Amino acid sequence: MTRRVVLDKIASVTARLRLDRHAILGDDIPAVEGTVVAGRILNAKQSYDKLEDGHGRMVRLFPGDVVAGALGHRDALYGFSGRVPESVRPGDELQLLNMGGVIGEGAVAAPGVGEPFRIEVLGAVLEFPYLGTRVGVPANVARAALPAAPLPRDLPPVAVLVGTCMDAGKTTAAAAIIGALARDGLRVAAGKLTGVSLRRDVLEMADCGADPVALFTDFGVVTTSPETAVPAARSLLAHLAEAEPDVIVLEMGDGLLGTYGVDALLRDPGIRGALDATVLCAQDPVGALGGRDLLRDRFGVATDLVTGRVTDTDVGARFCRGTLGVPAWNALSHADELAAAVRDRLFGARRAAADRTPQEAAT
Repeated sequence: MTRRVVLDKIASVTARLRLDRHAILGDDIPAVEGTVVAGRILNAKQSYDKLEDGHGRMVRLFPGDVVAGALGHRDALYGFSGRVPESVRPGDELQLLNMGGVIGEGAVAAPGVGEPFRIEVLGAVLEFPYLGTRVGVPANVARAALPAAPLPRDLPPVAVLVGTCMDAGKTTAAAAIIGALARDGLRVAAGKLTGVSLRRDVLEMADCGADPVALFTDFGVVTTSPETAVPAARSLLAHLAEAEPDVIVLEMGDGLLGTYGVDALLRDPGIRGALDATVLCAQDPVGALGGRDLLRDRFGVATDLVTGRVTDTDVGARFCRGTLGVPAWNALSHADELAAAVRDRLFGARRAAADRTPQEAAT
């Protein structure tokens, strides 16, 4: 059975599908990540009450709004956590797990964010891919993904920002670095490799001068995991490299010990070998120390710079420089110094590699 609805709000997780507001829904809803569902908002909220649409605008949700989002899971330290349901039927009640439009069940809230938006499922949003017929199939985010690609052999210098947890300052630092490098005349491409679908971070990178920008969702992944993060990251890097930028800046969302696949990326020899500068974003001195040691001991990755909230005061910055022996700059108050240190590391690493003899390179 199918029915027609008018979608009041269309979430950014579905952006590449370019859904029409006048949608046709089906009762058969595949309970898999990426399935696009329409549902009616059941409750009102005064905080965490917006949805990111396909243009990156944050739009307020109201009871009765019919929205389109995609099934997915989330494991958030500060927010809602939930999972893909084992089965979905019209009339079921699910929850909105994030502002990008990821929908799941069993939502558990962190303190301070209130209850999630509750959604009455209306059906799967249908696409009609067969010319000359009216046979609809449930839409899935993966259908509109950019093509998969292997990791390029030759990449421009790559800087990566990793964090001790979410909200450690990674996107702020990435934006500051991108803005300073772009003002210096460098062509910067940027992307986010792990996390839960939300375009806000890469749009901020674009606002600071990165072009192109890309997100794992562009490659068909709603929420990254150790299984999906590596192939999506390889394809994302290949996509950014096609634009022939001078520098690529990458953010690994969530933290080093999260569930979104940061550890899988850092264990992958190809991804790890592509990184010329590693910037650690930490909340406090303990996080900075633990993050540096974790990168070094578990993944064989050196911490080149520290930023994040630990550098909000001179006390934390002095700890990083003195106790850790790592340069530390705050992304807000010392953006130019942070970017200059990243640039020196990026191009210094390339010069050092070029100066090595074949025998040294082999060892």
